[in-house]
Amino acid sequence: MNFLTNNILFKRFAIIISLIIVSLILWNTYIFFQKFKQEERIKMEILATAQKEIATNTDLNANVDLPLKVIENNNNIPMILVNAKGEIEYFQNLDSKKAENPKYLENQLAKMKTENEPIEVSYKGKNRQYIYYRDSDLLNKLSYYPIALILILFLFLSVIYMFYNSNKAAETNKLWTGMAKETAHQIGTPLSSLLGWIAILKMEKIDETYVNEIEKDVHRLNTIANRFSKIGSIPELKKENIVDITKQAFDYLESRSSKQISFSFNTINNEIYTNLNTELFGWVIENLIKNAIDAMLGKGELILKIENTSKKVKITISDTGKGMPKKLFKQIFKPGFTTKKRGWGLGLSLSKRIVEDYHKGKIFVQKSEIGKGTTFEILLEKV
Repeated sequence: MNFLTNNILFKRFAIIISLIIVSLILWNTYIFFQKFKQEERIKMEILATAQKEIATNTDLNANVDLPLKVIENNNNIPMILVNAKGEIEYFQNLDSKKAENPKYLENQLAKMKTENEPIEVSYKGKNRQYIYYRDSDLLNKLSYYPIALILILFLFLSVIYMFYNSNKAAETNKLWTGMAKETAHQIGTPLSSLLGWIAILKMEKIDETYVNEIEKDVHRLNTIANRFSKIGSIPELKKENIVDITKQAFDYLESRSSKQISFSFNTINNEIYTNLNTELFGWVIENLIKNAIDAMLGKGELILKIENTSKKVKITISDTGKGMPKKLFKQIFKPGFTTKKRGWGLGLSLSKRIVEDYHKGKIFVQKSEIGKGTTFEILLEKV
């Protein structure tokens, strides 16, 4: 509980700190932007003063080098000088080729009027001229700076979020693995006791049919316990006859399923060898058969076929159940996904992990049609 509380508090603290950082970045950028904008305004006022100095100077021998230098040094702020009638007399830092088109200059002037107040150039209220200007390209680029910083911060927080999520998933997997191993350990004690009771029943000369069935179920429980004990560890693969292993799982479920389901096991070769973990692979076959039985609602036809190719062994399990749309072919293998009212949606995801991660094979939906049924296919390398 303390760990969860500390984790929640840490996340809230991280969010608050992130918001403070973003706020400070935006505020400082705004202050910097306004200061830079004010400096550009001062530059244009100085330029206006230089322009006025040149325009009002009647002395031909006067030195106007300084005003001219001020005007020439404006090489980054686009500006347009207009007379009192609004006619354009001069412009700077605009595209000279585009400026050949009067429409371009008119559009630029309209934009400048919306961005900044004009600066008046006149002498004793006469010969009025106005300097219009817009923000420099550097200032415009700076306006995107906060967005770039926010995006960087967002990416940084996303990485942190994914990191914590992956840690949480790892902790959850570790918890489930521990629970599975503990379940296997707990089942082992009553199993040992049941084996003893079976021995007593045999000595008491109870009907062997009943004793054999009980023995099968005890063996089944032992298999389940072994499966759970292997979760989280790399299983050992051995060269096995896949036909025998598949038939055992098939026969067990056939004997305990509805008699209204027709079971069919088809194979040409009785011996096909591949590297298997018999307990885990049997789990896959059982999951697929159980899904088929559930899809048929206890009535229909189930066909399991084993085919031998040059390099691979192919197992198909077909049913005459409700089927599924093509868009679900991949989703059904995701953990937690289920179309049933009951169930955790782990059977097919476990089957995929066992076949593809442990046995380096393939499992997929070969075909499915709504109202007609589904066929799953497993491909494994032969040895």
